[in-house]
Order: sequence, then structure tokens, then C-alpha cells
Amino acid sequence: MRPAVVDDVPAVLGLIRELAEFQHEPSAVAATEEGMRASFFGAHPAVHCSVAEENGAVVGSAVWYLSYSTWTGTHGIYLEDLVVTAAARGQGHGRALLRELARTCAERGYARLEFAVLNWNEAAAGFYRSLGAAPIADWARWRVSGAELAALGDGRF
Repeated sequence: MRPAVVDDVPAVLGLIRELAEFQHEPSAVAATEEGMRASFFGAHPAVHCSVAEENGAVVGSAVWYLSYSTWTGTHGIYLEDLVVTAAARGQGHGRALLRELARTCAERGYARLEFAVLNWNEAAAGFYRSLGAAPIADWARWRVSGAELAALGDGRF
């Protein structure tokens, strides 16, 4: 496992597209290599990426950013996407990426490593449970986006 470098961006974007295909939303990915380079490596990056390699090729990635808990009074890591290409699954790459993020939390004194799992993705839920993770009872993730976000921002709501 290692931090991503600029040259990894095409592979990371390819993994994200593979994830979108798996999640039955292949046309939902609007991200571009240029945008990802700016997000990961721009003047003030707020998003981070770690990669897993096999024989010199990127086979997995973890895209994450800092979160904050007012209850614990400290940061945490929010894992936006963990992806291992289908051909490399079951070889420990996902576990190694998560272990590295957990190590980062411990070293920096962060209280949490959080992520979302699709309700229907039993394989992912089982994997995360095997690492000690559990769903957060009584909480559902909510979102405002698209036209509703614009309307809220300009006062139409």
C-alpha cells in the first residue's frame, strides 16, 4: 500500500468506473482525470488516495478525506470509495488498504473510520463485519444534490 501519485490517476478513475458498473450506475461517474488530479494533488488537497499494487499495476484504491466528530472532539477518516478490481479480489488488498487507514487513524489520534455500504451488497457488508465494522443503528445517510441543491442555495426552498 502506498499513497497515490499523479500517474495513478487514470488507474484510480478506471477502478471508480468499475465500481459504478458493479453498482449498476455506469453513467453516474462524471469525474475526470483532470478533476481528480486537482482534488488529490492541487494547491490545497482535501481528498486523499491510497493504492494497492500487484506486479507493478494498481489493483485497488481507497479514496478518503477527513471528517470531524463534535461528540469526540476529533477528526476521523471518511472512506468515500474502496475498490479492488474483480481479478484481484480475495487476495488481501482491500484489507491492507483498510488496515493502512486504521493505522493512520491510530497514529493521528482520530476517533473513527467511517464509510457507507449499499444495503444490497452483502459481500461488502460481510467483508467489513469481518474487520470489526458494524452499521450505525438508527442513522440513514441523506443527500441534497442537483437541482434541489441549487434551489436550496439560491433560496427557492
